[in-house]
Amino acid sequence: MTSSDERPSKFRRRLFWLAALAVMLFGAYSAIWFYVAGRVRSEADKAVAQLNTKGIEAGCANLTVSGYPLSFAISCDNLAYEDDTRSVAASTGSFNFVAQLIRPLSPAAELRGPLRTSMPGMTPLWIDWDNLQAGAKLSWPLPRSISLQAEGLSGQTDPADDTDPVSLFSAGTAAGELRPDGQDIGYVGTFTDLEIDADAIGGRVLPPLDGSGDATLKNGVALMKTEAKSVRGQAADIHKLDLSSGTARITVSGPVSVDANGLVNADLTIKLKDPKAVAAILATAIPEQKSQIEQGFAGLALLGNEPSMPLKVVKGKASLGFIPLGKIKPLD
Repeated sequence: MTSSDERPSKFRRRLFWLAALAVMLFGAYSAIWFYVAGRVRSEADKAVAQLNTKGIEAGCANLTVSGYPLSFAISCDNLAYEDDTRSVAASTGSFNFVAQLIRPLSPAAELRGPLRTSMPGMTPLWIDWDNLQAGAKLSWPLPRSISLQAEGLSGQTDPADDTDPVSLFSAGTAAGELRPDGQDIGYVGTFTDLEIDADAIGGRVLPPLDGSGDATLKNGVALMKTEAKSVRGQAADIHKLDLSSGTARITVSGPVSVDANGLVNADLTIKLKDPKAVAAILATAIPEQKSQIEQGFAGLALLGNEPSMPLKVVKGKASLGFIPLGKIKPLD
């Protein structure tokens, strides 16, 4: 056999083994895919059964696992949770989770509204949206990021009797992302066209707001692991909190904390854009301090169109420079 005859023979053998390897890998992938799909169903049933033994009803109606071979998808017609012992209940519309084969560590999920909640000491709520999507970038031992985006977000009360619901808020868009940073957790977020109903904030009136935030929750990883239910004893650094309406803009930065008694303490820097417009908003929102606000901001206007000043909160008592803003009630 000549060398020219040997080359096609070697090529065919290599091609055969490559094809055999591809078939083996695809077979292994298929076996793993269907094994995981089965485990998802069985673990979901097991979790629901365990909750039922504790008097808790939970479910993912019509759980379906699909997407083979290019993705792994989990869907439910609706999600529900009800704990009669604690008088806690929550339900949502359909849920869809997808992890693509080409990006297995970047899954995404979509949730349909409304979200209905009920718990002791809190008015039952109805939260709805046009579109809500969540995403994550997974790693070990913590995910690199978790994000949430919503469009057409709104909230109202959800009375159990025949009384009419009360509108609480609406927003054109809202988005947020959490990222571990050592033992802390960083947060960045934005919202647009936020309208807060006056009845939800004690009759105070605010115009539509746009905003963005960049902050770090101190020791946030440990707090999430222990599922802390109180903000007392917690602290955060506000890198930038921006609120605007029309030409008025307030930007806040600095540390804030809540002591063991729930009293807020903060040493912040506040920057204003168009002080007269800001004063008009604050005077409407805090009418009991209207004269002080107007007098104080009249002086600030002399410093230019973008002055800055300290915003301090000492044991719940807030002041903007020399302008008292009132007292913040203790937080739980």
